[in-house]
Amino acid sequence: MMKPNQTLWEIRQQQQTDGLAAEEIHAYYRKRIEQWNDQLGAFVHEHGQDEKAGLPIAYKDIFCMEGVETTCASRMLQGFVPPYTATVVARLQQAGFSSLGMLNMDEFAMGSSNEHSIYGPCRNPWNTDRVAGGSSGGSAAAVAAGLTPVALGTDTGGSIRQPAAFCGVTGIKPTYGRASRYGIVAYASSLDQAGVLARTAQDCAWVLEQMCGHDPRDSTSLDEPVPAWSEQLDTSMEGVKIGVVRQWQSEAVEEGVRETVVGALRVLKDLGAELVEVDLPELEWSIPAYYVIASAECSSNLSRYDGVRYGYRCESPRDLQDLYSRSRSEGFGEEVKRRILLGTFALSAGYYDAYYRKAQQVRRRIHDAFRRVFRQVDILAGPTTPTTAFAIGSVKDPVTMYQEDINTVAVNLAGLPGMSIPCGFSDGMPVGLQLVAPHLQEQRLLAAGHQYQLQTDWHLQMPEWLEATA
Repeated sequence: MMKPNQTLWEIRQQQQTDGLAAEEIHAYYRKRIEQWNDQLGAFVHEHGQDEKAGLPIAYKDIFCMEGVETTCASRMLQGFVPPYTATVVARLQQAGFSSLGMLNMDEFAMGSSNEHSIYGPCRNPWNTDRVAGGSSGGSAAAVAAGLTPVALGTDTGGSIRQPAAFCGVTGIKPTYGRASRYGIVAYASSLDQAGVLARTAQDCAWVLEQMCGHDPRDSTSLDEPVPAWSEQLDTSMEGVKIGVVRQWQSEAVEEGVRETVVGALRVLKDLGAELVEVDLPELEWSIPAYYVIASAECSSNLSRYDGVRYGYRCESPRDLQDLYSRSRSEGFGEEVKRRILLGTFALSAGYYDAYYRKAQQVRRRIHDAFRRVFRQVDILAGPTTPTTAFAIGSVKDPVTMYQEDINTVAVNLAGLPGMSIPCGFSDGMPVGLQLVAPHLQEQRLLAAGHQYQLQTDWHLQMPEWLEATA
């Protein structure tokens, strides 16, 4: 008997012990997608039933799959059918996964609310008037609503962890370079990293094992062995030093969010962990540094969409300049154009040293600050987001929206692994606890998350209106 909050681990066990057929599993999730997706906007393309159905998974609409449309939720890429498959997708296919479909996102992964999408906003399953978070909003909402047991997303400045927190699911971004970027449409190449959203740390661990590893087609891919994370989850929390970051508990954090996270830290303390307050003053520079660097790389990466080789092309261009100008102005949305313009300005002659070079120097300072604090503690902890999910359309100012990433972007600047786990509710909306570890120490996060989830059931809760399956 299938249930909507079932974990991938449970599904695998049912296959092995009860002979649950893959076709039956896929039929169950397809029925739920048909029943609930119109109200949520999580899936943007469904994939036909594979000849050989495997474990169900869904992908953010940024992962290339040979012969399958990939749009990045942008008019610019409507109709684009990649001739190749992303490495992480290919590895999961080899591990026995098959795709339910592609998931909604902020256009080209630029946003914190999943409102910047040609398909319309993805809605939060806990309150459909609220955002699901971004840019991997569709991935988080689909898992939270039981439309898929697991989904892939990407995280450039918090785009897995923030929607995971808003929707009440588990989401992990591994160390930069752990997962290949080959076949993932680029936003900011020195920051982008694929990761997993699921109900549990256990599910995340097993899926990460299948998708990570060195890829010679990605020059930033780390040539490091992939541990059997799913077999190392029983590590005791006894004596583990958890650094509670003072800057992540700033005045910007809502009182209800702060109290919920304090309660979660108390659970970890009861499991034997030692809580240590740590100071990372360098984090106050992370938002400006991130938005200069990410926008500069976005300006460079998105220059390839010129209306000539692929992507959107304006009608009846008068000349080459008109082709470039109108194709880009008509094909890109407002937030993407804003970041391209910001990045182009930061890279321009006369401003490069003042902005881009300075931002990279700040990035080094942030990286060194994390290294310093990890000499004292094993894991860092704090709220994933300063607020719970906000109302759709309520944040009009781009700078205010950028502040939603205040607790997550520094992790990307330093290339560290980070995870958000559900830890309770504030005013009826989910709250996420963010855990961050040193480079290549995903095991610490996954073990801590697993031990926490053995003591709590926040990760298994789901909205009542979505519990039924027609």
